[in-house]
Amino acid sequence: MNATALIRPAWTPATIALTVIGFMVFWPLGLAMIAYIIWGDRLDGFKRDVNGATDRVFSGWGGCGKRGFRHAARTGNVAFDDWREKELDRLAEERRKLDETLAEFDAYARELRRAKDQQEFDRFMAERSRSTPATTTGPSGKPAGKRGKGSDSLLDDV
Repeated sequence: MNATALIRPAWTPATIALTVIGFMVFWPLGLAMIAYIIWGDRLDGFKRDVNGATDRVFSGWGGCGKRGFRHAARTGNVAFDDWREKELDRLAEERRKLDETLAEFDAYARELRRAKDQQEFDRFMAERSRSTPATTTGPSGKPAGKRGKGSDSLLDDV
């Protein structure tokens, strides 16, 4: 790390101010700043170690992507390699068919939901138009839609 940086892992006025501001804004930020001040000088080595370990773990997984097996090295057995290529092509075709079927089903389910929503809305509108004739009275004997004197309930309007 650069020893002349404004925000470095040391007790400088800038890091103290950031710690105080961090505690005022959200207390875990203040704790994170204190941790950076105390252990920040070890951060480069830690990062290098973690990256090296991650690279070692995933280095053997080079051919395991979605289409990674297609780019796997040839085995030297021509018959096996040809069979593998045909199987991979067949599986890719099956995947494409499954994706198309999924898209068709999603469209069908979306249309089904829309039709159900439309049916429920139509039923609601029919019930609403049946229950709101102009001369109906509410449960209190008053005409529906009008509030009597001293009525402070919104339910009187229903």
